[in-house]
Amino acid sequence: MAIISEMQEEKRPSVPFKASLDPSNPLGFLEKVLDFIGKESCFLLKDSAEKEIATAVTAAKERLKEAEKKKKAEKETVKPNEKNLTKESVPPVEPMEVEKPKKESLKPTEPMEVDKPKEEEKSCPIVPNKGNGLDFEKYSWTQNLQEVTITIPVPCGTKSRSVTCEIKKNRLKVGLKGQDLIIDGEFFNAVKPDDCFWNIEDQKVISVLLTKQDQMQWWKYCVKGEPEIDTQKVEPESSKLSDLDPETRSSVEKMMFDQRQKQMGLPTSDEIEKQDMMKKFMSQHPEMNFSNAKFN
Repeated sequence: MAIISEMQEEKRPSVPFKASLDPSNPLGFLEKVLDFIGKESCFLLKDSAEKEIATAVTAAKERLKEAEKKKKAEKETVKPNEKNLTKESVPPVEPMEVEKPKKESLKPTEPMEVDKPKEEEKSCPIVPNKGNGLDFEKYSWTQNLQEVTITIPVPCGTKSRSVTCEIKKNRLKVGLKGQDLIIDGEFFNAVKPDDCFWNIEDQKVISVLLTKQDQMQWWKYCVKGEPEIDTQKVEPESSKLSDLDPETRSSVEKMMFDQRQKQMGLPTSDEIEKQDMMKKFMSQHPEMNFSNAKFN
């Protein structure tokens, strides 16, 4: 697992994109674009990469449809004028006026298709703090597999009766009475409200403890709207893992390994095991021809 993390942290050299579009093979050009994005950014490692690409394709189709509608509308407005033309009118002027809008109508579509990927490439996960969470101006949060802890600094001398805190299954509201809420949003995942609580430490810090409902998953953010952390950089406490029974600890370590493998586009532990079994079977039966076999 250490080797995998080192490979992942290697810096990729920046190389200028060079490719030409062959109208007879547009998919070939698109594959080169995706390969370039994969090498130069972490966009394709995102879980939502396929959805975002599909959304961009849908938006491009809609823009092309709108451009086609404009062309048809322009042609319809030109046709009646052509019927009313006389020999005394000047024919060369009319086609010049019709061709100009056609070229201009294509201009907005080209920069829009280029700008979208650039914006998406910038939204890469953030390295978590030492507590596997993030620090903000008004609060910070940390986590382990079982719990999430939120720490909110407040004016010294604040008492519990001045605090308003509402913890629901999927939402949290925290603040001081008579003031705007400090936190008001949805959780990354559900919690167990009956196992959650809050208190004031030294009358200057509000501490909120949240018990995760799914205790086999790292949260990418605490409250919706926050930047996402890179869960591959999460470092579980070794002491906590050692407290788990062997079966649970093995499941946790397997889950973390498989998660990293998927994000890197590599086979999971189950897939590796199946590949090893197939290799062993093939070595035990050299008389069999597997050249045309298809493996799922």
